[in-house]
Amino acid sequence: MELNAPILIHWIDLDLLSRLGAAAVLGLLLGLDRELRGHEAGLRTHGLICFSAAAMTVSMIALYSQIGGERADVLRIFEATGAFIGIIGAGLIVFSKGEVKNLTTAAHLWLAAVIGIACGAAQWPLVLIGGFVSVVMLTLLGIVEARWKRPADKPRR
Repeated sequence: MELNAPILIHWIDLDLLSRLGAAAVLGLLLGLDRELRGHEAGLRTHGLICFSAAAMTVSMIALYSQIGGERADVLRIFEATGAFIGIIGAGLIVFSKGEVKNLTTAAHLWLAAVIGIACGAAQWPLVLIGGFVSVVMLTLLGIVEARWKRPADKPRR
């Protein structure tokens, strides 16, 4: 059996550390909102998913380069990530007492995976925009939504 050439441990470089480190930090930040609000899939789940997606992407890009682009389909990264996140998201979403719960958390996990893939591929503009949009949608819109819903939820006297 013919194997690809090994990459030695001393070849860890700043580029690899920045890709994986950015994914880990951003994943934790993406999960912060869910954690603070007491939702399932908080800091650790988002951090692990974002980091895992980045590591998977870096590995696939390296393998693609090592084997010279033969017999490699980098789109399988997205297929595998989508299937995995779909399974986790389906497990999180609950329909109880006429309400759907954890739908935003499941969608946010998908965003964490996509941002992880972008970190692994060193697509920094996409990482910055994705992180910014995530913070705006979850944190700022969450604050606006909470203030908007309060008057309607108060009982009339």
